Amino acid sequence: MPADSPELTDLDREILEFERDWVAHAGAKDAVLRERFDLTPTRYHQLLNRLIDLPAAEAHAPRLVRRLRRRRAARQEQRSARRVREP
Repeated sequence: MPADSPELTDLDREILEFERDWVAHAGAKDAVLRERFDLTPTRYHQLLNRLIDLPAAEAHAPRLVRRLRRRRAARQEQRSARRVREP
C-alpha cells in the first residue's frame, strides 16, 4: 500500500462495519455511537468523513464507501442549494 494510503486501524474497520449494518443495532444511532465507540455523534461523523476519503477504506469496503461518499455529496449539494435560495 502506498505511503499516502495508511492502513486502516481497528477503529476504522469497526466504524465501516457499523455503518454497513447500523440499522440492525437496537436504539437510536446517537445512543449506539456513544455506547459502542464512546464518541459524540459529531466526532463520529468527523472520523467517518475522514475515513471514507482513504483509499484503504475504499479497498476494504468499496460499495459502502462509494455509497457514503454519494450520500455526503448529496447533503453538500442540498446545503449549497439552500444557501443560494436564502436571501
